[in-house]
Amino acid sequence: MSANPDSIYGFTAESLDGKTVSLDAFRDKVVLIVNVASECGFTPQYKGLQELYTQFAARGFDVLGFPCNQFGKQEPGDSAQIGSFCEKNFGVTFPMFAKIEVNGANAHPLYKFLKDKEPGMLGIEAIKWNFTKFLVDRNGQVVRRYAPTTKPDAIVDDIEKLL
Repeated sequence: MSANPDSIYGFTAESLDGKTVSLDAFRDKVVLIVNVASECGFTPQYKGLQELYTQFAARGFDVLGFPCNQFGKQEPGDSAQIGSFCEKNFGVTFPMFAKIEVNGANAHPLYKFLKDKEPGMLGIEAIKWNFTKFLVDRNGQVVRRYAPTTKPDAIVDDIEKLL
């Protein structure tokens, strides 16, 4: 990872199975990055995220799920439990990563980058809750940030414009 990446491609993350993944693997794709949790009121959005992935993957689209336990301790499981939950309950086949922090001193560097490039309401960078979404273009640049309440199907038009 470079010291000051200028796109998401300069970052790595650990997959659920413990492998280091370079986000350069998603070069030239449109990507939706989401901090997720298994015990959240927004957890049913996994279904919509999977539907987006199924609908657009062949056209160069990926969803990247980053479990986070910082909001109401709603992601208590380990990687195996998270993966099993997502597959069993929502048929998730998009890439899922190991649990990270998205706020604070231990925030994953990718999330520091995302928040810097696309702050939330009133310029506040902090992630407010699970299922905050960042849409990234084919050049690895953050295009838009969506609130947790934004359902995946509401993002279809924005994805279509980037594909």
